[in-house]
Amino acid sequence: MAEGTRMVAVVGRLGVYPMIRLSLPARRILAYLAIRGQPIERSLAAAELWPDVPDDLARANLRRTLWQTPDGWIGAVGEEIVLDAQTDLVEARRLAGNALDGAPLTLPQIALLSSDILPGWHDEWVIGDQDAFRLLRVQALEAACRSMALNGAHALATQAGAAALNAEPLRESAAEALIDAHLAQRNRYEAAQCFRSLAERLRDELGVGPDPRLTERLVAIGLADLLAK
Repeated sequence: MAEGTRMVAVVGRLGVYPMIRLSLPARRILAYLAIRGQPIERSLAAAELWPDVPDDLARANLRRTLWQTPDGWIGAVGEEIVLDAQTDLVEARRLAGNALDGAPLTLPQIALLSSDILPGWHDEWVIGDQDAFRLLRVQALEAACRSMALNGAHALATQAGAAALNAEPLRESAAEALIDAHLAQRNRYEAAQCFRSLAERLRDELGVGPDPRLTERLVAIGLADLLAK
């Protein structure tokens, strides 16, 4: 990040750079505008940020919050406001899209896609974006695991697959991608261990077993004894 560039990070946790002292409402509105990523009408912002109060009080809260936020972070055009700073969410979504198209990921990029948007925040305005980004990043990590394993980047493939499975432990397609990455690296024990962990979670949480096709494929390559341990 270039010196003097303003940044609001929302992937993993809220971060404001350069670091400045902010009130809680100011932090919330910067996070809100970073996630929205486009100009938002003041009335809509007020209604979404303060959904449980009358409209006139919500608009008053918004005016007070904008006054508390340091100059230069929020731009205003007519009745719309917009974040005047970069955000890591734009980069994370770009990387995810590239990965879905078959592009590899570096270790720092895998790390970025290993976190959710503002974990621990439960405001109504963030929940939909949290769910959508979580699905996007898991799909991207899984896709990167498969493509990098095929292209010989085995270490990064297993890192991406492990991150996808850590995010969604019951996602069978992610487990299969990670198993295939382990097998491409000739690590049969780790592949079997991944399968056994998946089988245990599926049994405990859903009362089902792994896809029989995956089981049959692993048995066919001689892993029956390892799967049974």
